[in-house]
Amino acid sequence: MKKYLVSVLFILTSIFAFGGGIERPKLVVGIVVDQMRWDYLYYYYDEYGEGGLKRLLSEGFSCENTMINYVPTVTAIGHSSIYTGSVPYFTGIAGNSFVLDGRVVTSVTDTTVHAVGGDINSKDGKCSPRNLLANTIGDQLKLATDFKSKVIGVALKDRAAILPAGHAADAAYWWDGKEGHYITSSYYMDKLPRWVETFNRTNHTESGFDIKTSNKGVTFTFKMAEEAIRKEHLGKGDYTDMLAVSVSSTDAIGHTYSTRGKENYEVYMQLDKDLAHFLRVLDQEVGRGNYLLFLSADHGAVHNGNYMNSHRLPGGGYDGNSVGAAVDKHLSKVFQSEGKYVKGTSDCRVYLDHELIASTGLDLKEAKQEAVKALMSDPQFAFAADYEDVNNACVPQFLRERIINGYNRQRSGDLIVILQGSHMHGTVSPTYKGTSHGTWNPDDSHIPLIFMGWKVKSGSTSTPTYMTDIAPTVCAMLHIQMPDCCIGNAIQEVWR
Repeated sequence: MKKYLVSVLFILTSIFAFGGGIERPKLVVGIVVDQMRWDYLYYYYDEYGEGGLKRLLSEGFSCENTMINYVPTVTAIGHSSIYTGSVPYFTGIAGNSFVLDGRVVTSVTDTTVHAVGGDINSKDGKCSPRNLLANTIGDQLKLATDFKSKVIGVALKDRAAILPAGHAADAAYWWDGKEGHYITSSYYMDKLPRWVETFNRTNHTESGFDIKTSNKGVTFTFKMAEEAIRKEHLGKGDYTDMLAVSVSSTDAIGHTYSTRGKENYEVYMQLDKDLAHFLRVLDQEVGRGNYLLFLSADHGAVHNGNYMNSHRLPGGGYDGNSVGAAVDKHLSKVFQSEGKYVKGTSDCRVYLDHELIASTGLDLKEAKQEAVKALMSDPQFAFAADYEDVNNACVPQFLRERIINGYNRQRSGDLIVILQGSHMHGTVSPTYKGTSHGTWNPDDSHIPLIFMGWKVKSGSTSTPTYMTDIAPTVCAMLHIQMPDCCIGNAIQEVWR
């Protein structure tokens, strides 16, 4: 009899876990902290409270050696890579902005849609995920549940809400500084839900107030995420839902005030405090152990060159303004034809004017070679190359791979410059105290990655992992297909 009951129990358990619906968490939560260096986990550790980042580290599983495997390391690429498990070569998100069909666009520009909740003519609302050529964790979750799951993105930055949420998302909400509240676009809906309108009335700022460089921006982001959980009943249905949250103020404050100092300290104290409250809300609304959460960053940041130099350490910056002029001057001299051969520069990339080069009878390949010569003569660059000739260049293998991963044939331009290891992307004047990112070095490319909650064991690993491993790890735990352009691998140590 006892043997019979055990057999029946086993069968019923199997039906629940597999036949009657595979076992999954009620909610998946992704948190991206914009510009969070990996070492901030420990640099401020003694100042953190017990319920925020310390809780993640004690209860969760930390992948201590997670790197970004492409260049340039910037916000839009980071957010898209985390949720697609892919790189610009496939996703098409080649930067925060890039040239598409002959014009400069942002990563989320979409002129076919308009703002909802704001001025319909404002460019701040003309946004959607259509420039993203790959699908995301949320898209795969939708497919796996016949579109019964809910997927929502929340951030101050448009790209940080839109790209993580994916194509099939129910909503993405971002902050409109002119309106002083959250908006979305007609890609998702025709009218803001009543709960969002109510939230906006009670969490409003004056037009022009820069919430992105304020600690208040961190709080407003988590408050909006908490309200989405409550009002959209995330994690309370029959199917797994997903919430993608990005904290943008850490990036704006870092750019303005650098990786050190009271401003950076204060914003991470605010992050820790608000994260602790957010985790308590998840415990109350969804249930401890019923949600799967990960925290990571879209990129890090290089220490300010002036700060480094003041301590006798190497450091400097990328003077992007001089790049185009130098290449124009060199090509004009070599080809004996005066002209503006550089169409633009962005994130250490150089776009040449193909039409001008062709109209003057010049060979594009030869023009690229001469442009590389001009760039290589500049001591601020460790290296410069034609994107389509990187394999023949004298550059370390790991860096060659990152350059190719970060290249999209239609959107990345013609040339790539690699800065000296201690230099950052951005001009460093004698009075400049901020920071930037975009380079290959560990300051920019070493990011935190912690999983916590459903089925996650407590611990850590120093095994090399990559940003592109996040999506396949989440999908493997959910027993759903990884995103269509995913190149990463599931980190099985997280749950085994």
